[in-house]
Amino acid sequence: MKEEIKAYNNVLELIGDTPLIKLNKITQNMKGNYFAKVEAFNPGHSSKDRIALHIIEEAESKGILKPGDTIIETTSGNTGFSIAMVSIIKGYNCILAVSSKSSADKIDMLKTMGAKVYVCPAHVSADDPRSYYEVAKKLHQEIEGSVYINQYFNELNIDAHYHTTGPEIWEQTAGKITHLVACSGTGGTISGTARFLKEKNPNIQIIGIDAYGSVLQKYHETKQFDAKEIYPYRIEGLGKNLIPTATDFDKIDKFVKVTDEASAHSARELASTEGLFLGYTSGAAMQGLKQLEEEGAFTENSNIVVIFPDHGSRYMSKIYSDAWMNQQGFTEAETKEKAAIEYVK
Repeated sequence: MKEEIKAYNNVLELIGDTPLIKLNKITQNMKGNYFAKVEAFNPGHSSKDRIALHIIEEAESKGILKPGDTIIETTSGNTGFSIAMVSIIKGYNCILAVSSKSSADKIDMLKTMGAKVYVCPAHVSADDPRSYYEVAKKLHQEIEGSVYINQYFNELNIDAHYHTTGPEIWEQTAGKITHLVACSGTGGTISGTARFLKEKNPNIQIIGIDAYGSVLQKYHETKQFDAKEIYPYRIEGLGKNLIPTATDFDKIDKFVKVTDEASAHSARELASTEGLFLGYTSGAAMQGLKQLEEEGAFTENSNIVVIFPDHGSRYMSKIYSDAWMNQQGFTEAETKEKAAIEYVK
C-alpha cells in the first residue's frame, strides 16, 4: 500500500491543542502542583490565534466577510499578528491600530506579515480620537468592505476559549484542576476558559492577573469604574483603562495585581529555570502565582494551571534587553556568570 504524505494544509490547522507543561524549578519552594498551558506553541506564538481564527470564520459563515475585504482591529500586538496570519491564508487585507506601548519587535512583525499598521499613543483616554480604539473605528467607517473585529467587546472572544482552551485544560488535567490563573486584558481567555471549567466543576477557583495602573481589579470588587486607578504601566496585553464586555467578571473569583518590574524578572526567571522563553504577560502570570502562594491561596494538593499567553521573541527590545531593563530601573540584583557575554579579541 502506498503511504500518503503526512502534512498540514496550512498553518491554521496548527492552532490549539497546546501542551500542558509541569513547572518544576521555579515552583520548588511553593505549595501545590503547577502546570503551564503554553500558548506560544500556537503557530502565531500566542493564544490570540484562537480568537482570530474563530471570529473570522464566524464572520465568513454569516456572510459578513467576503474575499478581498479588509479586516480592522485594535491590538497590543499579538491579536494583530494572529489576524494578519489568518488574513494571509484566507486572502483578506489587514489594517491594525496598535498601542505605542507595543514593543518594536511586535510592530516590525506586523509589518512583515503584510499588515498596514497605525501606531497610536498609549497613554490617552479610550475616547480620545488618537486612541487605538477610536482610530480603528474611524478606519472602519471610512473603508468600504471592512470588518472591525473589536476583540474588547466581542462575545466571540469568550466563545473561542470556551470551545477550545477550556476543554483542553479539563482533558489534560483529567478534571483534577483546582485553580486557573490567567492574565486579563480583553478578558476573553480567562472568561471563556472559566465558563467551561466552572460548568464542569463550580469549585474551581478562577484568578485573574491585573496590572497596577489598570481598572479591572477594582471594577471586579466594587462594580465601579474608577478613572483614578489609571496611570501608565509597561506590561503589554494586560489590564485595561476601560471595562471590556469580553470579560465575564462573574466567572472570576478574584484578581491579583502585579508590578512591571516583578513581572519582567519573573519572565526572565522562567527562561533561566524552566527553559521557557516567554513574553512579558507570561512573566506577569508567573509573578501572580508567586504572590498567591505567599498569601496561602494553595495547599499541597492544589493543581494549579497557569496560562502563559505568548512567546519571548516579541520582547527582545524590552524585557530581554539589559539596556531596556536598566533604563526602566529594573536592574538585576545579581548577574549569573554563566549568562554573561565575553568578546574574544
